[in-house]
Amino acid sequence: MKKFKVLLLFLLSFSAAFAQQSTAVEMDDVLRSSGKIYVVVLTIVIIFAGLAIYLFSIDRRLKKIEKEK
Repeated sequence: MKKFKVLLLFLLSFSAAFAQQSTAVEMDDVLRSSGKIYVVVLTIVIIFAGLAIYLFSIDRRLKKIEKEK
């Protein structure tokens, strides 16, 4: 029964992906033509890098506390 639920969920996720229309987004073209898309991508990369560094520092502190106890 569990395998059936996982398979159903897997198939439904693919049907949602195929149901999306492939229309062009105007904002995408404008950002790409003006070069601002690189600013957006760089901002997202900086945010994810900051989150990763923050999570690794928390993990290190937690391991240190666990070793002390």
